[in-house]
Amino acid sequence: MSKKRGLSLEEKREQMLQIFYESQEFFLLKELEKMGPKKGVISQSVKDVVQSLVDDDLVLKDKIGTSVYFWSLPSCAGNQLRNTYNKLESDLSNSRKRYMDLVEHRDNLKRGREDSEEREAALEELKTVELHHKKLKEELAAYADSDPAAVEAMKDATDIAHSAANRWTDNIFTLQQWCSTTFPEAKEQLEHMYREVGITEDFEYLQ
Repeated sequence: MSKKRGLSLEEKREQMLQIFYESQEFFLLKELEKMGPKKGVISQSVKDVVQSLVDDDLVLKDKIGTSVYFWSLPSCAGNQLRNTYNKLESDLSNSRKRYMDLVEHRDNLKRGREDSEEREAALEELKTVELHHKKLKEELAAYADSDPAAVEAMKDATDIAHSAANRWTDNIFTLQQWCSTTFPEAKEQLEHMYREVGITEDFEYLQ
């Protein structure tokens, strides 16, 4: 025997609304949780179902003292449908107005852009100017290396590199002197190591 299918959320909502419509009374949540199973809605889901109805304005709730009561009348559903209808009508009206504004704006943009000999000539001239502008930019880029500012920047960079190279050369000479003083017995090994790393007799400061 197949297991009975549970109610969908919409079916649960309809069943809970029937409780309100049939009695037209006020209920506490715990009362609804006891009545829900009689309509096929398990008590554990009654709270969520009722809240969804409250969110959609199909069920009203109010706090009286320390208790929260829920109620709904058939007219609530009608009011909710009327409110939804009115909102949709308003949205439709606004959309139609927006559409007409866009059509009018499009037509205004078209004015003065109709195909004509003058327009074709103007577009052709614009194309020629744009090509000329592109060619000038390419020529300018070719001479970028000769730009005085670029040359000056390269000179500054060269000076910095020159100073840095001589500073490291000085550091190497200082290290050589320290090694010779500290390890006099390893003179040959040190000279061999210097040659391996490229420090030869002609190693000198940059001029």
